[in-house]
Amino acid sequence: MTAKEFRLARKQYGWTQVKMAERLGLSQPYLALLENGKRQVGPKLLKKLAGVLKLRPTVLPLPDFLQTKVSPKSLAQQFAALGYPGFAYMRGAPRRNPAEVLLTALAQDNLESRLTEALPWVLLHYPEMNPDWLRDQARLRNLSNRLGFIVSLAKGAAGKMGDTNSTRYRCLDHLETQLRESRLDKEDTLCQESLSDRERGWLLETRPTDADYWHVLTDWRPEHLQYADVGTGQHPFKASGTSLPRGSCLSNCLRDTASYRRLGLLQDRTF
Repeated sequence: MTAKEFRLARKQYGWTQVKMAERLGLSQPYLALLENGKRQVGPKLLKKLAGVLKLRPTVLPLPDFLQTKVSPKSLAQQFAALGYPGFAYMRGAPRRNPAEVLLTALAQDNLESRLTEALPWVLLHYPEMNPDWLRDQARLRNLSNRLGFIVSLAKGAAGKMGDTNSTRYRCLDHLETQLRESRLDKEDTLCQESLSDRERGWLLETRPTDADYWHVLTDWRPEHLQYADVGTGQHPFKASGTSLPRGSCLSNCLRDTASYRRLGLLQDRTF
């Protein structure tokens, strides 16, 4: 967060420097130094500021190193903390920057389908995520293809909702363009490394155009996303009568049900 953004956040609340300093546990002179750019807003202060002013989690600090091995339950709690409707019944973990949650999930060798479905929602709900950090971290961890496909999936969902002139759509288009420059010329899965050779062969023949472009073995399509419509949380394609085609992502959802119940991630309800 820049000094200008820090000052603007205070003024949007109509707070004086004295009141802001009091809420943050700082002295007024030190807060003035922060607003004038003479002191840096550190990670701890930024987290406190986000809580006090109820700022969007995209202002939260981003880590230098990703924690790439996390449990499905931990990831689900992180999505819940960000407001993902699919895990609304769960108690969320402390909020993290959505960009960190997104890449942490994409770095998993195997990801439950209900977690995979949350990935494009994060992009649709937090389009202002730092694109340079996402691009650089994806390159560093060879995740450009996975991230590129998820961006294309989110962009496709936005397009199907007629949302092609918004800032959100332009942010997705910009990130997609950046990722195209680092697209890897090798096949990958969408966090499904346990796929059998037969499943891989089937997906290679039946995957959608975007998955083929990004060399990702998956059959996820925009019409599979239950919560793509971030405004209402409703499935954007049900009204038109569009049915969900059979494919590995849906069969995986059914297959994942038992494991989610064991982990306490899924309530007793049907898909």
